[in-house]
Amino acid sequence: MARFVYVECFIRADMDALWEFTQRPELHQRWDLRFTEIYYLPRADGEPQRFRYAFRLLPGLVITGDGVTAGDRRDPEQRTSALRFASDHPLSLIRSGSGYWRYVQTHDGVRFITRYGYRPGWGPAVDLVFRPLIGWATAWSFDRLRFWLETGQTPERSLWQALAEVCLRTLTTAIAITTAPTAVACLVAAAAVLLPPLPSTPAARRCLRRPPDRQTATAPLTLMETP
Repeated sequence: MARFVYVECFIRADMDALWEFTQRPELHQRWDLRFTEIYYLPRADGEPQRFRYAFRLLPGLVITGDGVTAGDRRDPEQRTSALRFASDHPLSLIRSGSGYWRYVQTHDGVRFITRYGYRPGWGPAVDLVFRPLIGWATAWSFDRLRFWLETGQTPERSLWQALAEVCLRTLTTAIAITTAPTAVACLVAAAAVLLPPLPSTPAARRCLRRPPDRQTATAPLTLMETP
């Protein structure tokens, strides 16, 4: 795994609340765009937690995979949850991977950080397109989680609001193209693409997509990660 996906989001919430919303599968699957379903498998005391995940492409077409995760919450100022995951589904664009979530307490909230790498399922050419998309989906999901914790806006409402905003921008552009002069239509189309989302709509651009400093970029791998 030569390259990693990095996303960081600052969330004004209690550390315990953020931990619960990210560690409970029934909550996690509601805000994370990368999964349709996540559930834990039975385990014995002292063993890492194994889980299964699924992503529904179409009705009746579901990509599934398995993983294992372990969390460390002993440090009150910083917690870590590491995981490995893999899928042998022929349509999966991720064959296997590993990474972590890191929770860093600050005086007014928590820095919620992820770094993960993976082995592409369809080769490097397809991954040139897929890697930016999965990075965007991670960041968008983190901002959706932030809304849930900070304002109480549910993930479902955030999704519908985002879809409505995209539809409105698309419709406005289409009307401008068909009714307005070319110069005006171009301005409207540019505005539809470049203007930031509404303050109450999740946006990937609100998250950091690169490590903010060298120390973060070169942080040691967790025990579950592989170079």
